[in-house]
Amino acid sequence: NQEVYEAKLCGYDEDKDIAVLELKPREDGKVALDNLVPVDVGSSTGLSVGQNVYAIGNPFGLDHTLTRGVVSGVGREIQSGNTGRPIQGVIQTDAAINPGNSGGPLLNSQGELVGINTAIYSPSGASAGVSFAIPVDAAKGVIDQIIEYGRVTRPILGISFAPETSVEALGMKGVLVLDTTEGGPAKEAGVRPTRRDEYGRLILGDIIVELNHKRINGAGDLYRNLDGLAVGDQVDLSVLRGDEKVEMSLHLAEGNPPPPPMPEPLTIQLVLPEGFDQQPQMAPAIPLDP
Repeated sequence: NQEVYEAKLCGYDEDKDIAVLELKPREDGKVALDNLVPVDVGSSTGLSVGQNVYAIGNPFGLDHTLTRGVVSGVGREIQSGNTGRPIQGVIQTDAAINPGNSGGPLLNSQGELVGINTAIYSPSGASAGVSFAIPVDAAKGVIDQIIEYGRVTRPILGISFAPETSVEALGMKGVLVLDTTEGGPAKEAGVRPTRRDEYGRLILGDIIVELNHKRINGAGDLYRNLDGLAVGDQVDLSVLRGDEKVEMSLHLAEGNPPPPPMPEPLTIQLVLPEGFDQQPQMAPAIPLDP
């Protein structure tokens, strides 16, 4: 209806590229939220290849744009453009999606929301007929967490790791630990980070090869296994340390902890000497040379 609304950011999930906004009614009372009609939320579970879908968005700033296509594939996996974390179960479509479509709805023939447009595969940056949308069933859980808590919680080991190419260059598979978070699960369990000795030589850290007895060949495997676990779960970790395989157990920590409480404002009371004139005094004017 071309009306402009104020909105407040409730929270966002960088991994899934999803944000939740809370709309506010206009202070002048001319625009009420009652005039808005929410989209019907469907399900992405029953989507079939060949099914018609419709994408709505603002490609290149052209608002209210509708494109039509079909479901080209389901259960795809792409990497988050924000964090590099894999996104599973993604919908592939040939509906034209371009810069400006991200965050727009992907609808079925009944007008129900089945996905949230998020990315394209294109060598030129424009639509090449390979577009991706987050399935609505996966988005629901994320949105519910953001609305209730203002954030999304995911379990972590508390490590930073090297690119997979670094491990492949060693002729191995796994996740090479570069550093461990102070007080994090990995550090408390005894996972060793990469470091330098007193002569400056590089000593490689542990290489994670199994999580809960499931093979870890790279970061994607690690993320996929962690996504099926919850904060506080106890897991078994297997690492390669030199030529030795070391087993350990740890409890997963929260990957997105709440921000610390704001400190109380500091009040400072100035005690002035007796007889001190508290009125500000003007400094004498100093003429400037022309």
